[in-house]
Amino acid sequence: MSSDREMCGGPYGEVSECGDPAVFEVRRHDRSSLPVCPLHLGPSLLMGSGVLWPPEISLVARP
Repeated sequence: MSSDREMCGGPYGEVSECGDPAVFEVRRHDRSSLPVCPLHLGPSLLMGSGVLWPPEISLVARP
């Protein structure tokens, strides 16, 4: 596994204590994409600020 993978930003895009590598990126309006792990994908879609609807999700790494 590569050590240069981006870490999960949590459901709000702030520094979180998750510590897991990001597997998905959720696109947001007028903000940078939100890198999230599988655990935070659902909460980021529901509670993340600026998340596009319908959501645009990209797979950026393998779990």
